[in-house]
Amino acid sequence: MTNEPAPYGAHSPDGMVRWLIERTRAAGDGWLSKRVSFLLRRLAVKRLAGRPVDIETLGAKFRLYPYNNVCEKRILFTPQYFDGLEREILARHIGPGFTFIDIGANIGAYALFVAARAGNDARILCVEPQPDVFDRLVYNVRLNPFATVKAIDCAVADKAGELTLFLEPSNSGETSMKIVGSGGASAIRVPATTLLDLVRREGFTRIDAVKLDVEGAEDVILEPFLREAPRDLWPRLMIVEDGSGRWQVDLARIVQDAGYRIVAKTKLNFVFERD
Repeated sequence: MTNEPAPYGAHSPDGMVRWLIERTRAAGDGWLSKRVSFLLRRLAVKRLAGRPVDIETLGAKFRLYPYNNVCEKRILFTPQYFDGLEREILARHIGPGFTFIDIGANIGAYALFVAARAGNDARILCVEPQPDVFDRLVYNVRLNPFATVKAIDCAVADKAGELTLFLEPSNSGETSMKIVGSGGASAIRVPATTLLDLVRREGFTRIDAVKLDVEGAEDVILEPFLREAPRDLWPRLMIVEDGSGRWQVDLARIVQDAGYRIVAKTKLNFVFERD
């Protein structure tokens, strides 16, 4: 089941599922705590039997489908493990008039995390090309009283037009313009734009932070942007998924040569900052 039309709250967890969610969210950082939380998560997913869950997490309301999307599983059951250091650094940068672009927004976890903290004068743009996931993203945005978030259904690449997107069936968060998944991916055609064209079209005059999570295609987006965009459009903070094993260039070095420094390196992401 995806994009179920029932009103929000119709799928609030109760009984054993609610207890399991409470236990996984209370898990600590130790190895054993994480193992136990993952076991409890599997039990909860089995009991849900394909139903969605309406719940608050990361400061916002969501309808989550914790089945073929690891992001949704993480923010439902163990939000404390979801890019904790990255979100801590991002939160420290949030100030008046904050501008944030989330490329590969998935179901809106980062965008709504920022919106819940940034105030009414923020501007948040989230970009997601997968049609089903985009529908979930829009639903989650509309659940919340944040008039600061805009969602766009397109891909971001090195040129405008149309591109092939490979849909990963076991985890929609691994969908990419590069084939990176299990080999069972299906393909669809989606509209595409460049980051510079997107920023100009949306009328941004500055970008405080950007997050790029596009499964190994971060180089295709960011390298031409840093080469072609005026410096006053370069983000102050960038959270970039570590796709170094799939990048065609040494993107981390290119970003550092452009004047950014690495302020954090986690299992999944680089965090770059410039003064």
